[in-house]
Amino acid sequence: MPDSPDESTTAADPALRHRKIRSFVTRAGRASKGQLRALEALGPEFCLPYTAAPLDWAQTFGRSAPRILEIGFGMGVTTAEIAVLRPQDDFLGLEVHQPGVGALLKLIGEQDLTNIRMMQHDAVEVVEHMIAPDTLDGIHIFFPDPWHKSRHHKRRLIQAPFVTLLASRLRPGGYLHCATDWENYAEQMLEVLCAEASLENTAEGYAPRPAYRPVTKFERRGIKLGHGVWDLLFNRRVG
Repeated sequence: MPDSPDESTTAADPALRHRKIRSFVTRAGRASKGQLRALEALGPEFCLPYTAAPLDWAQTFGRSAPRILEIGFGMGVTTAEIAVLRPQDDFLGLEVHQPGVGALLKLIGEQDLTNIRMMQHDAVEVVEHMIAPDTLDGIHIFFPDPWHKSRHHKRRLIQAPFVTLLASRLRPGGYLHCATDWENYAEQMLEVLCAEASLENTAEGYAPRPAYRPVTKFERRGIKLGHGVWDLLFNRRVG
């Protein structure tokens, strides 16, 4: 579940400059021994440091390939599954919690994955300073924290200024894929995404789940209990 901020003090974008509310809280969960071993053994190769300069994707991955950003990969299971299904694409995952970073590193080691890199840093700062405009082929935001209490809705990741920033980093024709299991949040996402002039919906409302997004065990459990899941798939307009 994504735990990246939608609001942060920034230097370049006036719409984000004074927005300091964060969409995540730092949880106290501790990494397991296996996750810590993965962090030590694989972290230097697959974890990137934050620098306020555009990321050189070709140098980072050793090739030129489609570029997919995932914000808040949780424990990394979905990220790893998609990376296996799409070996032709390169994935940069953002996650603020160390156990999740360790868990994804462990999966990378077990499955010998080479097309994933990750960062443990504020998503807004990464997107604004390390992702150049018009360079991403896709963005994944799956099951972000719904902040279900009304007074906390301002903390939700999908807000208009952040969506505008994300859209500017997509190449024309690139896609933004969000998913949530909270109907109220799905409604807000749909409203915010439809209001972004540079994006167009690929469906009439919510989209069918794309084949590349696996159904998680938590999602499967929720479906059995009658809970809904909503996917939203928007493209950046061409021209």
